[in-house]
Amino acid sequence: MIYCSAQHVRVAFYKEPLFEDVSLEIHHRDRVALIGPNGCGKSTLLRVLTGERKPDGGTVAVKRGIEIGYLQQLPAYDADLTVWQRLKRAFADIGEIERQMERVEAQMADPAAESGELDRLLAKYATLQQRYEEAGGYQVDAKIRSTAGGLGIAEAMLDTACVSLSGGERSKVELAALLMREPDLLLLDEPTNHLDLDAIEWLETFLANYRGALLVVSHDRQFLNRVATKVFDLDAGKLEVYHGNYTSAMRQREARLLAEFHAYQEQQKKLEQMRKAIKRLREWANRAHPPNAGLHRRATNMQRAMDRIAKLDRPVLERARMAARFEVGERSGQDVVTMHGVGKRFGERIVLMDVHLRVRWGNRVGIVGHNGAGKSTVLKLMIGELQPDEGEVRLGSSVRAGYLSQQALDEPLRTSVIGMFRSEVAVSEEQARNILAKFLFYGEDVFKSYASLSGGERMRLRMAQLMQQDVNLLLLDEPTNHLDIDSREALEDALDDYDGTLVVVSHDRHFLNRVCNVTVWLEDGLATTYLGGYDEARSKRIAPGH
Repeated sequence: MIYCSAQHVRVAFYKEPLFEDVSLEIHHRDRVALIGPNGCGKSTLLRVLTGERKPDGGTVAVKRGIEIGYLQQLPAYDADLTVWQRLKRAFADIGEIERQMERVEAQMADPAAESGELDRLLAKYATLQQRYEEAGGYQVDAKIRSTAGGLGIAEAMLDTACVSLSGGERSKVELAALLMREPDLLLLDEPTNHLDLDAIEWLETFLANYRGALLVVSHDRQFLNRVATKVFDLDAGKLEVYHGNYTSAMRQREARLLAEFHAYQEQQKKLEQMRKAIKRLREWANRAHPPNAGLHRRATNMQRAMDRIAKLDRPVLERARMAARFEVGERSGQDVVTMHGVGKRFGERIVLMDVHLRVRWGNRVGIVGHNGAGKSTVLKLMIGELQPDEGEVRLGSSVRAGYLSQQALDEPLRTSVIGMFRSEVAVSEEQARNILAKFLFYGEDVFKSYASLSGGERMRLRMAQLMQQDVNLLLLDEPTNHLDIDSREALEDALDDYDGTLVVVSHDRHFLNRVCNVTVWLEDGLATTYLGGYDEARSKRIAPGH
């Protein structure tokens, strides 16, 4: 059963096509991943499917009677509601039955009600109560708490006014409300943003068992592998459909591109042979005395045949991506960072207590834990931005640290990209432009205002700055946030070649498994160290006897 389809859809901005001739179908129980580089139009395509944006060409059809639920990256919210009230609105039908029951209760409590009227009200109340029970009304509160808890919405947040929430908190609340509504078709734009690892894994399980259809935009490769059974790959204005999860789709994509490149090469050989034959025929015709009209006709007919051949475009085997490489000079001592008995409080809240951690030269340490566990705090203590309330943090000899913080990305600076870059890297304008081009800032892009950049562009610029610094300890706080998959893979390649020491906070499990050989798990203020990447650490945590 087809829930939603698009045929030959085209969308343009300022007459320039963002994508065109896009056709797709979403069936009942489909689990579709929509992938592609930043800026290719994924969010715009979701808006087209919901009807929020009209296409400039083509048609979109939605099955009559189905409900579409849409999570935007920056969802709107009702400032007058608490979180609990917003989540309860997901059960609008049950809420209406509840209100009818309350009205009947008030009427039955009226001492002036006659016995016949009371009997009628009792019968009506019994009917409403049965409808309420069949609709799951008695399970609403438990369902709200279960869903909120699964997504990392703390119990204490439920009484908080929505207006006071951060953007990330609002996104989690809107995602929870949407999941509890259980629409026929879920359209989710970056749902794992702002979720910690436990919440991401909870969401994976929820979506794997979801009874409707799903179309999700995400750059989290492990999430896509566990959720998706079909992949829409949107790139360079075109959409390709693959069956299977993300890894399977990438294998199919590679095979398709290689086949297309082979076909392109074969056609180019054939066309070159035809061009040479046409040239020879014309030369022979012109050498004859008088010129040979028959040979000219054969050359003309062959030229017409060549012109009728549908020319194949040369396929792009690899998309442009960051040419990233970290510079490393002198190595540090063997002990790079030592934390002994470290405690840290913010007001009455204890974030860290009695933390012991030793980072050795060449370690690649991933710090994980739920939101609020103190992951970023550990990095700030290492760099000296914060001081411990108890214990000691010590950097080893000859350590030169480079730090990428999340807060730095939010600075509303009005300087240009190239001005921002040169404020920290002492190079000429020409050198700066050459370096920035490796991070996908081409031509006039370098004169854009930093404030106008997307999250992904800001992260690429910060990476460009950091990679020109002579550091032997990298402290990275969520470096894959806002990066598309190609940029994440480029960053992973760069870190593979990095000869220094790395400490990274991340919720990207694929990234952690690829890059890290030590995992530090923060929980209840304590730090537990495991050898290996995230999956290995997780298996040790859930092993019997842990």
